[in-house]
Amino acid sequence: MAVLAAVDHSGNPLTGSVRPEPAALRGFWHEHTGVLIVKPLQLLTILLVALVVRMLAHRWINRLSAASADGRVPAILSPLTERAGGLQFWESAGLVSERRKQRADTIASVLRSAVSFLIFITAFLLVLQVFGISLAPFVAGTSLVCVAVGFGAQNIVKDFLSGMFMMLEDQYGVGDVIDVKEATGTVEAVGLRTTRLRDVEGVAWYVRNGEIVRVGNMSQQYAQVVLDIAVGIGEDVPAALAAISRAGAELYADERWLPCLLAEPQVLGIEQLGRTETVLRLVARVKPLEQWRVARELRARIRATLDSAGVGHALPGSDGPGN
Repeated sequence: MAVLAAVDHSGNPLTGSVRPEPAALRGFWHEHTGVLIVKPLQLLTILLVALVVRMLAHRWINRLSAASADGRVPAILSPLTERAGGLQFWESAGLVSERRKQRADTIASVLRSAVSFLIFITAFLLVLQVFGISLAPFVAGTSLVCVAVGFGAQNIVKDFLSGMFMMLEDQYGVGDVIDVKEATGTVEAVGLRTTRLRDVEGVAWYVRNGEIVRVGNMSQQYAQVVLDIAVGIGEDVPAALAAISRAGAELYADERWLPCLLAEPQVLGIEQLGRTETVLRLVARVKPLEQWRVARELRARIRATLDSAGVGHALPGSDGPGN
């Protein structure tokens, strides 16, 4: 077979327009297939899988969060169940739903951030492995950075961990009245790092969760009204006890106050004997957040019944029985 070659007018073959041989192209592609095709496909696959897994995980977390916020708590989130369940007046005021929603949203946000961090860190390590980069120096450097950050931000980490456990255990929520030693007031916001309280004087207190050693919650399940009534040392104690008991019974029979009471107020008897006074004690179990209002009403009624029974009161600082 004759092979035709391009020649110029002088009879020399043309070399400027010679194309690469097919064998050379095949060799080039064979040699660079890993860089031009395999590795880009691997990187694209890793990225797509990471995004899909992240999307599915976030959707699952959002679904659990929505169910918890609506009160339909799945078994996996059973620690989020309200301890204050069954208090209808909380539901009517929107306090239970608000605290439930805030706690569910906060925990869901933390879970989403943690899942995203783990997924992207895993994807990043897989990318390094695709390029053949040794992970040992990276792991060693990351460990040093984590140790340094841990020492420098240990208070922040402590605050976040304390906040997580407080929410998971439902120690308190929005609308609760709590005592955290540093401050006492109504909870307005619960975050992972801080808790905001509003005291009776209107002062807003921001308390770091890591600094809260103990919490006294005055709003869970029920509250107790404890009144100590001092009468003069020479007064008729049985008459005073009867008058105090009558005041409690009248309050319990009042339809306006019955929704606030969980049981009829009880007179326990003599609590203390002093030189100038006898202290009598009355207790009443009431619904949360109603103890102060009920206590004020009981004091007013007890004062009126004692006056009508002719029982004198012991005056503070007096040397004898008062009237």
